Amino acid sequence: MYLNKILTFVFVLSIGITYAQDSLIAKNKTEKLSESELVAGEKYVLDTIIDGKKLYKLPIEPIPEISDLMTLVDHEQAVQFDEKWLEELYSNTLYDTIYKTVSELDYKEIDYPELSTDTLKARLKRLDAKTPFNVAYNPSLESVIKNFLKNRRSYFDRIMGLSHYYFPMFEREFDAKDIPLEMKYLAIVESALKPRARSRVGATGLWQFMFATGKQYGLDVSSYVDERSDPIKSTTTAAVYLSKLYEIFGDWDLALAAYNSGPGNVSKAIRRSGGYENYWNIRHNLPRETAGYVPAFLATMYIFEYAEEHGFKPEKPMFHFIETDTIRVKQLITLDQVSEATEVPIEELQFLNPSYKLDIIPYIEGKNYYLRLPRASVGKFVNNETAIYASAKAEIDEKEKPLPQFFESQSKISYRVRSGDNLGFIARKYKVRVSDLKKWNGLRSNNIRIGQRLTIYPRNPVTNSSSTTSKPLSTTTTSSGGKVYTVRRGDSLWSISQKFPGVSVQNIRDWNDISGNNLKPGMKLKISKG
Repeated sequence: MYLNKILTFVFVLSIGITYAQDSLIAKNKTEKLSESELVAGEKYVLDTIIDGKKLYKLPIEPIPEISDLMTLVDHEQAVQFDEKWLEELYSNTLYDTIYKTVSELDYKEIDYPELSTDTLKARLKRLDAKTPFNVAYNPSLESVIKNFLKNRRSYFDRIMGLSHYYFPMFEREFDAKDIPLEMKYLAIVESALKPRARSRVGATGLWQFMFATGKQYGLDVSSYVDERSDPIKSTTTAAVYLSKLYEIFGDWDLALAAYNSGPGNVSKAIRRSGGYENYWNIRHNLPRETAGYVPAFLATMYIFEYAEEHGFKPEKPMFHFIETDTIRVKQLITLDQVSEATEVPIEELQFLNPSYKLDIIPYIEGKNYYLRLPRASVGKFVNNETAIYASAKAEIDEKEKPLPQFFESQSKISYRVRSGDNLGFIARKYKVRVSDLKKWNGLRSNNIRIGQRLTIYPRNPVTNSSSTTSKPLSTTTTSSGGKVYTVRRGDSLWSISQKFPGVSVQNIRDWNDISGNNLKPGMKLKISKG
């Protein structure tokens, strides 16, 4: 009996010592150590830098005992994040939107001798000093930056051109909501600055909102209008949403991660990482596309901030934001009608007014819909708006009546889409409206593909068989191998550039030493460098 008591005492004592050792280890794992205190063979993580001195600690690897399962508790801060988020009643379907290139980043070492690691570290340090984002050097970020610099130069030249139009409106909205102005680069990662961009799961616009999310945050989505594609209204909504994410997580890097993958996934990553709340420490526990999302954002920020040093040559934008203005519409009107009245090409109106899905601006009592125009055309519209609206109404009323001759079968043609075609060009060719082409062919967007057949009811039906095919482009080849295009009636610099892959409006201006947009039928334009 006495021996049993001794054995029991020894057993209990050994358990106590074991738990004491575990507590000691746990305590040591939270201690911050200088480089001189590190033990060889142990794995450490950088914890912080104080007065230039690096401090390390052992990684946290929580392993709960089976006997403790009844008393396990959740991570307190992560629980609070979840509770705050549930209060927002927000759909978690918003975030599967990141580009394929981001989700497939492999972070391999890139040979790019034009940018040394030391130079990159110094530049990132300067960026880190002026932004609330954690722009710290690490090999993964270096890989992404060099990958973009080496393989996506033309992409960034084009995006930088578009940014001259979009960034001023982004900065205005973000400044009003106390959002870091660098957040404007997020729209590049999300949508490549395409206001009608649509992901495989239906997220739409510059900021990639899902249908339910857009409706919940006050964006109008109807058969005529999709305000997720409205640059200003969607940016205002993104600012409100990002502000809420920062309020929840208290960290802009985590807010970015939550924007992409959802707040729930960020909370899970915090738990799985043992309580870390730094993006780079929880990154390995985030979904794959989110793991590449923040590096892609930071790489984009770096390239824009150091574009001059890397020799980027942004394309000249079609418009600067300050060169445009809006008019509140007073009755239903189509962009085709506006184009005819103001002589602004339909493609430019579609660029300036991307939220109107069918190129129709509706008029609904109690709602305000706006038409954005180049400033030079605003006065022409306002000064003649009574006549413009009267003409538009008469035309729309006429279309409401039966037009049997117009829809006679013999007037219908089948048009085969050719390289360089777009709906605006085809509509002008047959003197019809883009909205009509969409209606006749059940098109929900302006996208058409080479070889596609379009049904057209031309206003002046042509019965010969040659009418069913597109005329060849009016181009000739010079002795030096360059191409020359002959301007047709209805052409614009924009529509011409769309006919020749890889040719921009600015290219045409540069090659022909012109600065404006005025073209005359018969004019000869170089459309290649030769």
